[in-house]
Amino acid sequence: MRFALIGQPNCGKSTLFNQVAGYKAETGNFSGTTLTFTESKVRVLGEVVSLVDLPGTYSLAGSNPAEREVMHYLAFHEIDAVINVLDASHLSQGLNLTLELMELGRPLVVALNMMDEAARLGMKIDGPQLEQILGINVLPLIASKGRGVRAIFTTAMAVARAGEPPQRIQYSRAFEKAIAAIATQINGGAQTSPLRPQLMAIKLLEGNAELLKRVDVDAPKTRPIVEQIQKEILAAQGQPAIWALTAERHQRADEITAAILSRGEPRITKRDHFDNVLLHPFWGYIALGAILWLFFQTVYGVGSLIEAPLLAAFDALALQAARWVGPQTFGAQLLTGVIQGIAGGVAIVLPYLLPFLIGLGLLEDIGYLPRLAFLVDALMSRMGLHGKAIVPFILGYGCNVPAVMSTRLLENRRDRFLAATMATLVPCAARLAVVFGLVAFYLGPQMALAIYIFNLVVIALTGRLLSSRLPEGAPGLIIEVPVYRMPTWKTVAHKSWFRIREFIVEAWPLLIVGSVALAIFDRLNLARWLDMLVRPVTWGLGLPSEVGVPLIFGIFRKELSLLMLRQALNVTDFSAALDPVQMITFTVFVVFYIPCLATLAALRRELGRRDMLIISGLTVVIALAAALAARGAALLFM
Repeated sequence: MRFALIGQPNCGKSTLFNQVAGYKAETGNFSGTTLTFTESKVRVLGEVVSLVDLPGTYSLAGSNPAEREVMHYLAFHEIDAVINVLDASHLSQGLNLTLELMELGRPLVVALNMMDEAARLGMKIDGPQLEQILGINVLPLIASKGRGVRAIFTTAMAVARAGEPPQRIQYSRAFEKAIAAIATQINGGAQTSPLRPQLMAIKLLEGNAELLKRVDVDAPKTRPIVEQIQKEILAAQGQPAIWALTAERHQRADEITAAILSRGEPRITKRDHFDNVLLHPFWGYIALGAILWLFFQTVYGVGSLIEAPLLAAFDALALQAARWVGPQTFGAQLLTGVIQGIAGGVAIVLPYLLPFLIGLGLLEDIGYLPRLAFLVDALMSRMGLHGKAIVPFILGYGCNVPAVMSTRLLENRRDRFLAATMATLVPCAARLAVVFGLVAFYLGPQMALAIYIFNLVVIALTGRLLSSRLPEGAPGLIIEVPVYRMPTWKTVAHKSWFRIREFIVEAWPLLIVGSVALAIFDRLNLARWLDMLVRPVTWGLGLPSEVGVPLIFGIFRKELSLLMLRQALNVTDFSAALDPVQMITFTVFVVFYIPCLATLAALRRELGRRDMLIISGLTVVIALAAALAARGAALLFM
C-alpha cells in the first residue's frame, strides 16, 4: 500500500512524516524535474506501507511547477489513501485544498494538526460536524508531540481497505453544466487516464496543460469545447475559469468554517510578544545580530573543543602508520593520504557541520527562519534586490543545490537568474567548514561572524548591481510567518541526519580520494604544475603558491579546499604556514569563488549552460574583488 501526505506549507505535514519515518527515508525527484519528495516504509496494523511526503502546496490548480507535479503524482500513481494535513489554526485556508482533494476520488483522511495552537487562540472546532459535512474521517493531531499519530494511520489503513472515495462538492449551476458537457465529451474518447471524467473536466477548465495534451490524443474534439466554455465563463463572470472555481471553493470553505468553528478569548503568552521585538524594524536586526552571534559562538565552541584532540590523534596515527609501512615510501604517502582524508571529515568538517545543522534545524522548527527571511527581505529590497530571491537565499545557508533548485518556482527567467546568482554566493554548510576550521579556530568566532556579515554586504551590492542591469519591477515577498513552536529533538535529529548524510555518503569519500590524489601528485611532482595554473590568482592575493591545488579541488567540494590545504602546506598547524591576513584572504575567496560541481549541475539544469558559465565567471570576479578588499582591510586593521 501507499499513503500520500499532502498539505499546505507550514501545516506540520513533514513533522508528521518525521514522527514515523525514522532514518530510512529516501529523497527522490519527480521525473524530469528538480522538485523532490520523500518516501519511507512504515508498518501500520502489521502491514508495510510506503509513505510519501509530497511538497507543500496551496492548490492543485497547476499554476506553478510544485502544484503540477503534486497533482500529477496524486492522479497518476497508485495511491491507496491520501492523508490531508490541515493547520487547525488556519482552518478555512486549509479546507480549500481539502475540497480539491475530495475531487480526486481517492480515499481521504483529514488530520487537523496543531490543535494545541488552535486552543491557545481560543478556537473550538466541532470535529464530528466537520466529518458530517465533508463525509470523510477528520481526526485531531498534534504532530510535534506525537499525539494522534497512531489514530491517523490506522484510520487511513481502514479507509484504504474500504476503498470508498469521497463525494466532491457541488459548484454553481453554470459550472456544473460546463463540467457535465466536458465530461460527456471526454467519455466519448478512448480513456487512458485514471482520472474520473468530472475531475478531468474541472482540471481542463483550470487550464491544466498536461491534461489538455492528453485529451488532444484521447478526445481531440474536447479542447475547442473547453476553450469555448472558458471564454463564456470569462465573459459572464469577468475572471478566468480557474479563479472563478477557486472563488467558489473558497466561499464553500468559509461557509464550512463558520458552521464548525467558534472563537473564544485567546490565551496571551510570552511568545505572542516575541514578534514585537523579532520583527521590529530596528530591534529585529539587533535581535538577529544577537542570535547569529550566539549561533556562531555555540558552533565554534563545540567544534573547537572536538577538533584539536581529534586532529592530534589522527596525526599520531598517520605518523605511526608511515613508520610501519616505511618512511618516505610511496605506500606510506598513500596511507597517510587516506588517514588525512578520513581525519578531514571526522576532525575538521563534522565537529562544525553537525552543530551547525542541529542549530539550523532548531531555528527552522521554532519558526525563526521565515522571520529571518522577512527581515532580510525588507533590508535587501531597499538595496534593489528582488524580494522573492530571499527564499533561495535562506535555503543557501544549508546547501546551494536546493537553493538553486527552488528558483524554478519563480515566475520569469530574470528572477530565476538573479535568485540563482544570489544563492551561489551564500556560504553553504560546506563553506562553513572553511570559515570555522580556519578563521574561527585560529582568529576567533568574532572574525568568522565578520566574514559572514561581509558576505551579506557583498551579496547586497551584487544584487543592487544586477537589479540595475536587469531592470524590472520587483514585487515584494509574500511569506507566511508560522506560529512559534517548541521543537522536538526527534524531529531535529531526523532533519540533521538527512542533511549530514549527503556529506557522509557523497563528500567524505571524495575527500579521501582527493587526499590520496594529492599524495600521488606530490610523489610524481605534479602538484607544482597545477599550482602554476592558478599562480596569477594566488600571487595577486598574496597567498603561497601551494594553495593552488586545494583551490582547484575545492571546485569539486568546498570542504576539499581546506582539507587539502593542510596536506599541501605540509603542516598540522595552519598558523605555521599562513599569517592571519592570508587566512582571511583565502577564506573570503573560497566563500565566493566558483560553486561546487553539484551546484554547477543544478545551475545548468535550471538556467542552461550559458547562464551557468556567466554565473561561474561572475563568482570568480566577485571572489577576487572581495578577497582583495578583505586583504586590504586586514592589512590596515590587524
